[in-house]
Amino acid sequence: MPAVATVRPAARTAALIAAALALTLGVALAPFTSAAAAPQPLRAAAPGDVDDEGGTPALRAQLEAASKGYLDAKTALDRSVKRQNQLAEQLKTTESQVAERGTKVAEIAAQAYRTGRLGAASALLHSGSPAGFMDRAAALDAVAANSDRALRELQTARDEVSATKQALDAEIQEQRKQVAVMAKRKDQAERALTVAIERDEAAERAEAAERAARSPSRSGSSPTAKPAPRNSDGSWPSESCSVNDPTPANGCITPRTLHALKQAKSAGFTRYVSCYRSGGSGEHPKGRACDFAAQKNGFGGDATGGDRTYGNNLAAYFVNNADRLAVLYVIWYRQIWLPSSGWKSYSGARGDPSSDHTNHVHLSVY
Repeated sequence: MPAVATVRPAARTAALIAAALALTLGVALAPFTSAAAAPQPLRAAAPGDVDDEGGTPALRAQLEAASKGYLDAKTALDRSVKRQNQLAEQLKTTESQVAERGTKVAEIAAQAYRTGRLGAASALLHSGSPAGFMDRAAALDAVAANSDRALRELQTARDEVSATKQALDAEIQEQRKQVAVMAKRKDQAERALTVAIERDEAAERAEAAERAARSPSRSGSSPTAKPAPRNSDGSWPSESCSVNDPTPANGCITPRTLHALKQAKSAGFTRYVSCYRSGGSGEHPKGRACDFAAQKNGFGGDATGGDRTYGNNLAAYFVNNADRLAVLYVIWYRQIWLPSSGWKSYSGARGDPSSDHTNHVHLSVY
């Protein structure tokens, strides 16, 4: 598993450092002191304070809204594309029926042209007996009924073709609308991440190149997670902080967060985890976020060696299963993964392992 980029931005002025506080979210982590000590519980910041992991409520709200909006639009887009495929198949079938019924009507018309139209009075007057009269009357009824039915079926099929084409046009317009929404949400997330920090172009180019080379891979061989339950239309059901948090943080989490936690553990990521947190903003107080320690004994300093690899693999696992687990974003080693944009630079507010997310992987779910 390739390592994540570790290049820091160029030296910042004091004002930029203050501005960069808006670029981190998650929870406050008490420092891990020794290998023998139990992992320390997460600490909520006092009202008005910046969390130990950095970040502001405004940034967290922007990222949450952008990622939620993107996922909602993507669900609607997938639904529209599926409906278009269904309508295209329906149109194909109906147009085939129009062709078949049109051929049948043409045959009836050709026969009438060749034999001449059979008048009712003429047909009945030339019957040689009462029985023949009745037979001819019944035949006239059958011919008329057959002709009328063929014409009605043809017109119905033509109407169905027209309605299907209109529905297909509407779905195409819906697809264009959702694509535009997704682009808007992508821009919203990226502007939220860049508005509080400035870099010179050379530093940004160097960082982008290393980030592309070392970001956790989406195409790796991560285990496949069991999908979280969706609504019948493919959207994510609304969930509250309603189930017990099984991690040492206690409190509550959402059923979808619990599902992601269990799936990660089933995939072999069994090191220390902390989810719920009572104070502050972001997803932790809502039970929609967890912090996964990279080290075996809890949150400590920068992860290196095998611990760094563990974090890389865990981050890649969440990214590769983002659609199955309803991932809003993943933060790891000074980078954030968004469903709209992929991996982006994410600089910590204080330069410590918690702020830089170099000792834990942060997961937020829808």
